[in-house]
Amino acid sequence: MKSKISLMLVVVAISITSAKAQFVVTDPANIATSIVNSANQIVQTSSTVSNVIKNFQEVQKLYNQGKEYYDKLKAVHDLVKDARKVRDAILIVGEIGDIYVNAYGRMLSDPNFRYEELQAIASGYTMLLQESANMILELKDVVNVNGLSMTDHERMDIINYVYDRLKNHRNLVGYYTRKNISISYLRAKKAGDADRVAALYGNANDRYW
Repeated sequence: MKSKISLMLVVVAISITSAKAQFVVTDPANIATSIVNSANQIVQTSSTVSNVIKNFQEVQKLYNQGKEYYDKLKAVHDLVKDARKVRDAILIVGEIGDIYVNAYGRMLSDPNFRYEELQAIASGYTMLLQESANMILELKDVVNVNGLSMTDHERMDIINYVYDRLKNHRNLVGYYTRKNISISYLRAKKAGDADRVAALYGNANDRYW
């Protein structure tokens, strides 16, 4: 049983050729880290709203490049339970990036947020994105050849631990997003402009947030 699971995880780590998608943990970790670094530029180098928008466009570009990877990964089926958990953990990181890019992109066109607030919100997202990137790196030893000395129990403990933490983290990113949107909604409601904000962010039941 041990050799079967170990072999399965190594094969998953190398590739899943039926979907033509590399299933390597360092790939999504690199994608996430690149997005974090670009998102951090919004906080560190943006001195005006136009700078924020310009830097955010770089984040969007990186996200769109990574989205192809995540979309291919979603198409991978017929995995045994353990490998499916690894895949789903990686996809959660993609969802977190999706929440950030879609929500913050809308906030940039929302007049209810001041520049200083957009900077503060960006700083919060950067920290949340960094944490998700760090979590996915914890899977590296599980699906890496160097991790073959681990027992099956140790492997599954790490997989389950990271997966559960990422699910909770995704919920935290959604909560953070909803709280920020609620600020805009309250301001718009006070100004009699709530319908515009509702149209901007969409139906909350249809979004991650």
